Amino acid sequence: MRTEEWPPEGNLPPYEEVACQPVVVVTGPTATGKTRLAVALARRFQGEIVSVDSRQVYRGMDLGTGKDREEYGEGASRVPVHLLDVVEPGERYDLHRYGEAARRALQEIRGRGHLPVLCGGTPLYLVALLEGYEMAGGPPDEAYRRQLEALPEEELLARLRREASPALLARTDVTQRRRIIRALEIARSGEPLHPVPPLRRTLLLAPLFSRSEVRERILLRLDARLEGGLLQEVEGLQKRGISPEQLEWFGLEYRYVGRFLAGQLTYQEMREQLVTQIRRFAKRQDIWFRKMEREGHPIHWIPRGETEEATTLVRAFLTEQPSV
Repeated sequence: MRTEEWPPEGNLPPYEEVACQPVVVVTGPTATGKTRLAVALARRFQGEIVSVDSRQVYRGMDLGTGKDREEYGEGASRVPVHLLDVVEPGERYDLHRYGEAARRALQEIRGRGHLPVLCGGTPLYLVALLEGYEMAGGPPDEAYRRQLEALPEEELLARLRREASPALLARTDVTQRRRIIRALEIARSGEPLHPVPPLRRTLLLAPLFSRSEVRERILLRLDARLEGGLLQEVEGLQKRGISPEQLEWFGLEYRYVGRFLAGQLTYQEMREQLVTQIRRFAKRQDIWFRKMEREGHPIHWIPRGETEEATTLVRAFLTEQPSV
């Protein structure tokens, strides 16, 4: 959902200026309560949320992408959120489009005098905003993409390490097969990374739970989504013309529910395999975020996503004087 179209584009602050102003980031692995924490902070500090999720941009994909609409509230008290439901599922959406839309949202939020709160767990999108770059590479090469899609993930990763530049390799989210394929397309095109202004004043927060707690939260969340209509959501996508191949691209929930609906898995097989794969995905995410920390993006890990501890950190962050 977009907030009101104000101020007009001509009155938007330059992005170079916005990039030097405070931005709060709530990130971390799946099933750790990022949305809940981000909404709580946005309420306390007159903030607006910008989703940093590669799948929440799609309309009609709610349960499988974890949009958690109820967290934002309703009516006049609803916390504004940007970059949810902006394209149809059959439409291509990439880093370039996301970067343009996210930067525009940051300008709009700052134009209203509000605090931007980035919320999400897609590392590629997040690091692109933090470090200031866009991936080039032209439009998708469908013929080359079909060749790559037929390869196992191990071979894709091996090719990426051989063919990608160090900069491209460092910025590729290797936890997602489609990101690996896109990076190989870019490597083949030979087009460079184009810099844009990085965000210079950021506070990164992430809810922290033990590994056993995350595993249990994943199971409980999956069961809630299955009971809440995830099967019907995937059926609805199929009725809108989304193919089995596209469902595979949309992530784990859509991939395995699609296989169940196609009769390739029993319900129990689907549930068990999905739980296993989401837990593995969470572990890969955690590795990626630790890598971000090593590369100069410190994350404040908040035990159990405790709102008061996060609030204290944000308040101190907002009262700091920017370095010259």
